Amino acid sequence: MSGVNIKRTIRLGLSYLTLLILSVAALYPAIWILLSSLRPGKSLYSKTLIPETFTLEHFRALFYDPTLLFPTWWLNTLKIASCSMLLGVFLTLLTSYAVSRFRFKTRKTTMSGLLVLGMFPGFMSMIAIYLLLKEFDLLDTHMALIMVYAAGAPLGGTLIAKGFLDTIPRSLDEAARIDGASNFGIFWRVILPLSRPMITYMALTQFVGPWVDFIFARLILRTKDKWTVAVGMWDMVNTNQNTNFTTFAAGAVLISIPIMILFAFLQKLLVEGLTAGASKG
Repeated sequence: MSGVNIKRTIRLGLSYLTLLILSVAALYPAIWILLSSLRPGKSLYSKTLIPETFTLEHFRALFYDPTLLFPTWWLNTLKIASCSMLLGVFLTLLTSYAVSRFRFKTRKTTMSGLLVLGMFPGFMSMIAIYLLLKEFDLLDTHMALIMVYAAGAPLGGTLIAKGFLDTIPRSLDEAARIDGASNFGIFWRVILPLSRPMITYMALTQFVGPWVDFIFARLILRTKDKWTVAVGMWDMVNTNQNTNFTTFAAGAVLISIPIMILFAFLQKLLVEGLTAGASKG
């Protein structure tokens, strides 16, 4: 066996070993949470990974325990995530369409500003946003979360969406304009139907963010029946008196199901949108 083949075999073996380690690191916590949700009792600690007996009591408690409002929290989160997704995707598409198709004096400055602002973590502006929402009497409302989530969507998605829109031939715009279409008509009737992969990518990312967000939701929402599911589940294990760790695991499983279904059915469009959007800047 030549030295080149030996090096190639070693390199290949190390690659598979690295992938195996990463797979275990990614799958083990998910498997542990799933099995913990089926384990009797409330303790976080267990001698074995696989429970000796299985129970669905923790899932039942999420819906029938009067001290928990899990169905209300789940519906609140679904409403906030869906509304912010629709509004955020629309704003991102409008912004990316403007910087992709039009040439104006501040175009490069606008794109540079979006790039720079997207580098800063969102929690840096939370206090300022909190004070602003307080002045408009929007604290402890779902509308406040929807507005902030949707308004922040163009910061992270405009440049990626622009890269995708740049791949759509401008000849289609010119043909539609000859037929009498306005700029918004071109956007609505030509650009949007051809942008399904990018819309899918943006919709998924914009939905997942509000769905799992805790910090901003905890800052704005104060009333228990207005909490999102992340805030409500945090309250389950917040104090030493609340030791509902297995119920918490059951809630985590239920939270992950919608995201898993969306990614499973839209995986092809998601990959197409991400790769196409990265092909041009």
